[in-house]
Amino acid sequence: MTDASSCSLSRRALLGAFAATLVTAAPTYSNAAGFLRGGGDIRRIRMFSGRTGERIDMIYWVEGNYIADAVKEVNYFMRDWRTDDVKSIDLRTIDIMAAAHNMLDVSEPYMLISGYRSPKTNAMLRARSSGVAKNSRHLRGEAADLRLQSRSVSQVAKAASACRAGGVGRYSGSDFVHMDCGPVRSWGR
Repeated sequence: MTDASSCSLSRRALLGAFAATLVTAAPTYSNAAGFLRGGGDIRRIRMFSGRTGERIDMIYWVEGNYIADAVKEVNYFMRDWRTDDVKSIDLRTIDIMAAAHNMLDVSEPYMLISGYRSPKTNAMLRARSSGVAKNSRHLRGEAADLRLQSRSVSQVAKAASACRAGGVGRYSGSDFVHMDCGPVRSWGR
């Protein structure tokens, strides 16, 4: 591994420059209510974590191809922050998140509440709350709990549901929406 100060351009800076070029050259997103149409010709994910202080603004898919390095960064970002365990996040979940964000027409990044959860973390959360599933999709890297300050839980959930591509849970009391790539279903209020 090379020292960032000795390289004229870090991998993160190179990916950022690549992403900026693509955003400038790419056609505008449509606000179509379909999952694939909602994704656009490029797919971008923007999130921050209040737990770690990290931010990510990443184009991870261009014209039918996932960008491996970008997906690795998304996986790391969505790790279990309590244990630092990393798991590959199901690409379908990332696509649902990106399409819903696009349909909401916001520049604000999602706040990631929970991405991947290790078995240890899931067991600890289950002991504290009856709302945590024993076989949670978070354990498989198939789910994310997200919040947007500028949109209500209802608005975010409606956008995710419009994808018709997985589960959508409304947690109005805790101000977040659960999105996953499992069977199409919804719950909460």
